[in-house]
Amino acid sequence: MLILGISGLDRAAALKKRMMPDLDRREQRLVQGLDSAAALVDENGVIAASAQERHDGVKGTGAFPADAVAACLRMAGATLDDVDLVAHGFRYQPSAAFEIDGYQRRWYREAYSEEVQLDVLRSHYPDQDWERKLVRVPHHLAHAASTYHLSGFRDALVLVADGMGESESTTLFSGHDGRLDTVRTYPVASSLGILYSVVTQYLGFLPGMDEYKVMGLAPYGDLGSFPDAGLVTLRPGGGLSVPLLACDRTPEERETHRGAIRRLEELFGPARHPDAPITQRHMDVAAVLQRSLEQSLLFVLDEGLAGETYRDLCMAGGVALNCTANGLIARSGRFDRVFVQPASGDDGTALGAALHVLRGHVPAVPKAMGMPFWGEEFSGTEIEAALATLGPGHRVQHLPGEALLAETSGLIASGAVVAWFQGRMEFGPRALGNRSILADPTAPDMRAHLNAVVKQREEFRPFAPAVVAEEAGEYFEIEPGEEALYRHMLVVARVRDKYRDELPSITHVDGSARVQVVDRDLAPRFHSLIRRFGEDHGTPVVLNTSFNLRGQPIVRTPREAVATYARSALDALAIGDWLVRRIR
Repeated sequence: MLILGISGLDRAAALKKRMMPDLDRREQRLVQGLDSAAALVDENGVIAASAQERHDGVKGTGAFPADAVAACLRMAGATLDDVDLVAHGFRYQPSAAFEIDGYQRRWYREAYSEEVQLDVLRSHYPDQDWERKLVRVPHHLAHAASTYHLSGFRDALVLVADGMGESESTTLFSGHDGRLDTVRTYPVASSLGILYSVVTQYLGFLPGMDEYKVMGLAPYGDLGSFPDAGLVTLRPGGGLSVPLLACDRTPEERETHRGAIRRLEELFGPARHPDAPITQRHMDVAAVLQRSLEQSLLFVLDEGLAGETYRDLCMAGGVALNCTANGLIARSGRFDRVFVQPASGDDGTALGAALHVLRGHVPAVPKAMGMPFWGEEFSGTEIEAALATLGPGHRVQHLPGEALLAETSGLIASGAVVAWFQGRMEFGPRALGNRSILADPTAPDMRAHLNAVVKQREEFRPFAPAVVAEEAGEYFEIEPGEEALYRHMLVVARVRDKYRDELPSITHVDGSARVQVVDRDLAPRFHSLIRRFGEDHGTPVVLNTSFNLRGQPIVRTPREAVATYARSALDALAIGDWLVRRIR
């Protein structure tokens, strides 16, 4: 059985612009249905998955994922006629909530309803029987399926936390023998995801995109600066509320969160303009927010565990991309095993919707996934054609096998910054060794150089280390048997004290790192490169960041890789079996 999953709400962003054309860029992003993607699954597992932003170049786009759908079908050697059902990761239904005001009525009628989704599909593929083929899956159920069915856990508590689904913000599910049942839901008024996004907006960043910047800023803050902030209220019996959201009283404020922003200004002082410097006050606000999130998640999990014996936890939803909170949960002792699905944002609901529909027809106990290398791979001929577009000033060498590893290792050790383009593209927001930029983590000034010159981003932003699995516990506080938890760069670990000075470019100010543990069997070429770097230069760890520049999605094709390298300050590009260096 072949199931196609899709995410996103194609008409939502355009509708918001029509309804409120004078909003700034940050307020325009306060909309459901971004991060559109497509995924293709069958009884044997995930065949292909791709985010639309990698095709159209618009980060976080909610446009219908036509290009991603086409790519998934190409990878499977299939056509849409071969697809049995198409699963969508939203299922809005008529309700009184959509009669509250004119905005809500328009949202349902012009962006959310089943009729709209059918019309979108017909506009792209008019020859399909969409009344039969389309299956709409509730948003949080799609998130839950995306993590549970790929976890390998027969019995698990499943936590989904994001901005909102159709009407909920956090949901606990019970997973048992391939079935998911709801344990508890929290309404939108209790949304930890919206809280984090509103504070992200207050701090001058893009909500729904830059929350990870706030997470990276938090360790610089002083938790004692705002002891009475009261961002979240926790009550006996598992009750949770976010008082800030009640400050959005009018329809316009609910669309923009201007009421909540005014309350934040009363609590913390003026909101930061996006171009203004980041001050200690902003760091303190980020710290208070991060602590509130962590305490709230542990509270929700304790409520879900009350009277139960779950020893395994699955997580998904945008909040599950907060790797600092994930690390705290993993170290809390509440669970024996934790699994965070690597595409935990809304792009992952394409995957989850497809898996939910598949397992409804073909039941199976969850199997553990490996690496999310579900995107496109390109031939040597395609790579050579892209390299032919390079202008003068570059040296191109064909270096198959060990020769490429040796040269790349030497370049990294010499202080060069190397783009690494190999194999199938990753699905999800993290570059995991197939679309990466690599550098020496032992170089004291490498972090500043990458932030300022290569990535052109805020100087406080940390970088992640990639370490071979067999030596992960030597450099990081990772116990034997925990390596799989850190496979997808979604959980923070402590850098061991004796290596913090040795690994300055990947050690954050609080002594932590967002580790990627690289398994020999799951990522053989990347593992071999890191192992070679360790053998040659003493440390089997490399700095790994995504292969993109400021404002650009991670590169997808050889042509994008070559063009991005050519216009950047990158020193070299290792693409397939070719190594490109600048002629100085």
